[in-house]
Amino acid sequence: MFTRSRPLIALALATTSLAACGSPGPAEAPELSEEALSAITKDAGAPAKALAREVDDLFTMEGLGETRALIVMKDGKIAAERYAEGYDADTRFVSWSMAKTVTALLIGQLVGDGLLRLDQPAPVPRWQRSGDPRADITLRHLLQMRSGLEHTEAGPIPYESSEVRMLFLDGRDDMADYATAQPPEAEPGERFEYSSNTTVILADIAARALSDADHPAARRRAVSDYLYARLFEPLGATSMVPEFDRAGTLVGGSLMHATARDWARLGELMRRKGSHEGEQLIPRSWVEAMVTPSPKSPHYGLQTWLNRPTGEAEHPLFPDRAPQSAFSMIGHMGQYVFVSPEQGLTVVRLGHSNREERMAMLQQLADVVELYPYEGR
Repeated sequence: MFTRSRPLIALALATTSLAACGSPGPAEAPELSEEALSAITKDAGAPAKALAREVDDLFTMEGLGETRALIVMKDGKIAAERYAEGYDADTRFVSWSMAKTVTALLIGQLVGDGLLRLDQPAPVPRWQRSGDPRADITLRHLLQMRSGLEHTEAGPIPYESSEVRMLFLDGRDDMADYATAQPPEAEPGERFEYSSNTTVILADIAARALSDADHPAARRRAVSDYLYARLFEPLGATSMVPEFDRAGTLVGGSLMHATARDWARLGELMRRKGSHEGEQLIPRSWVEAMVTPSPKSPHYGLQTWLNRPTGEAEHPLFPDRAPQSAFSMIGHMGQYVFVSPEQGLTVVRLGHSNREERMAMLQQLADVVELYPYEGR
């Protein structure tokens, strides 16, 4: 019995040996679900299965936090759209600091209307007293986060943060009064310091430009009517809900709500340099100024983050993986409206990611962006 079995044993050993010597083939990617495939449209502008997989990873991969909505637009058409369970195309998502970019669009319209001037001292009544060094702060300084006002955006003790104190504690009823009362800690224009309070000052300036009234309801109505008549309704972004404090000041640095599609519409407006269906809603030169680096921060323009290298290890975007002409609205906990004009792209990601998750999620978002070629890559 043993002798007759020897050839079979030898063959088995030889087969095993050959298999052991060979290099293992690449692991096959799991099959894409119907949900993943159905998120991709016929106008994807990229390989459909590759896009479906990268989008799916944003929703399913461990360590990225929770993606609740994703929209990819290519050349003005939806290439991909997907929502997590419990969210859909009608859900309004909070902006957090993405609102800052919308506030800058509002300021740009007022500058275009001749109601404000970019390089003149900011019209803040409190700062016009004789000898007040804050009288030298210009609108440009505020827009570029170079006011020089004392500020701590975030820190280890949340209630000591200037932003938290303004939004939720002693400044909450009149945020502009709290923000404009801060003393200077640097010369205007001297350095970059990210500040949500600065954007509330801009929102207060907008209200004063649009209305002489001090009554909260009148201030609210003046800004809201202007935003809807001049921006939201012409753009079709009718889900937008801006929030105001008790004094009637737009909470322009933190609190606007809109559907993912309307956030995409705002991104597309900026990609097209303020033009929508043949109408120039925002001056073209203003949008160009918004995405021009500040003298003190190569990665920041006018209330807008830029995809430009800083020399630092950590970056709010990914300049090594997308054109440096790209820019983004960015909000707390991982809200992004990323725009790459060179690629014809607007990508909206909304959800909830902590700091560590956000860094990993950004690289996955870059995987989506890299599916679309651009000159030089």
